[in-house]
Amino acid sequence: MHILLIHQAYATLDEPGGTRHHEFAQTLAAQGHRVTVIASPVSYLTGSALTPNLPPVEQEMGEGVRVIRAYTYRALHKSFVHRVFVFVSFMTSSFFIGLGVKNVDVVWGTSPPIFQGVTAWLLARLKHIPLLFEVRDLWPTFAIAVGVLRNPILIKLSFWLERFLYRRADRVMVNSPGYVAHVTERGARCVELVPNGADPEMFDPTNGGLAFRSANHLEDRFVVLYAGAHGLSNDLGVVLEAAKMLPRKGTGTSQDVIATSEITVIFLGDGKEKPALQEQAIGMGLTNVLFLPPVPKTEMAEALAGADACLAILKPLEEYKTTYPNKVFDYMAAGRPVALAIDGVIREVVEAAGCGIFAKPGNPSALAKAIKTLAADPERSRKMGLAGRKYLEEHFSRAVIAEKLLEVLKSISR
Repeated sequence: MHILLIHQAYATLDEPGGTRHHEFAQTLAAQGHRVTVIASPVSYLTGSALTPNLPPVEQEMGEGVRVIRAYTYRALHKSFVHRVFVFVSFMTSSFFIGLGVKNVDVVWGTSPPIFQGVTAWLLARLKHIPLLFEVRDLWPTFAIAVGVLRNPILIKLSFWLERFLYRRADRVMVNSPGYVAHVTERGARCVELVPNGADPEMFDPTNGGLAFRSANHLEDRFVVLYAGAHGLSNDLGVVLEAAKMLPRKGTGTSQDVIATSEITVIFLGDGKEKPALQEQAIGMGLTNVLFLPPVPKTEMAEALAGADACLAILKPLEEYKTTYPNKVFDYMAAGRPVALAIDGVIREVVEAAGCGIFAKPGNPSALAKAIKTLAADPERSRKMGLAGRKYLEEHFSRAVIAEKLLEVLKSISR
């Protein structure tokens, strides 16, 4: 089977960002299938170039996986209007490149950005093959809820496009059980759940992360690590407010100052809001926070190993109760307890696993209390982390989830 994946935000293990699709592609290739990916040459997380040469650029990612980087306008983090130009440029260039990919059995489109779903639908129709449309984020619902999408005309057009793609896909795939009702109510005919998860083989829960801690002068600290995007949805200002309530030592206002508190909060990643968050931390005089650049997945295991606990947070919106954030599963695979400021279906997972403490979203005091509870009993925290690792191995291992994906692909390609 030859699968054509249209995915602007595709990231390999050597790049920062979510690697769900790269891991799936490698698993499919290992079982004798071919995967061609059309992706952006610009990192969706950082906005920086991923390839030194002008697109299109072809990359072989091992036997059976080929990535073609299509032209994309490079202004991802400038403004909403610029982001739309970014999405439309990729939608157009990926379509023409996709026309030249031969002998394809299934087109796999993924959203967000939803615009690339148009490319996937057109290619599937022109090639007379099935379309698998994957929903990783309820766009435009989330964009409206967070205040990014406000124009009434654009909102109306966005809802129309969403329904159009759901109704015309041969199969709609979601990565969270919280999305099933949403896509079904909007016209999806057949919905498959292939949830987010993680590869436990990538992480070693017994690793103490000494190299990471030493490099960042964290040897004698209780380290709480947030890994991921620094965007509007992530509500990281609440984390700064919580950090202000944690036990602190030392002085200084420079963002380059080495954190010297008993509990240190690390922000690992990038995004549009990162510069503002750094300025906010300086203005608050926080000496117990540390901002670090994003790392590729190959280095994430060491970073998570250097944490005593990990943090997942989203804005306190009803819509976000439906989501399964990828980072939570990575935290569980690493055997680290979770301070969770997200309600809904992911809270159900964390509580079923017994691997974390829930804090009411949007409440800095509740988050600070959860962090202090974890720090007060390191042995209990360690056991919680190992419980999360065990639960992930049993329910959310990437290998098991990939088998489900393969079943879905086979069923629609017949």
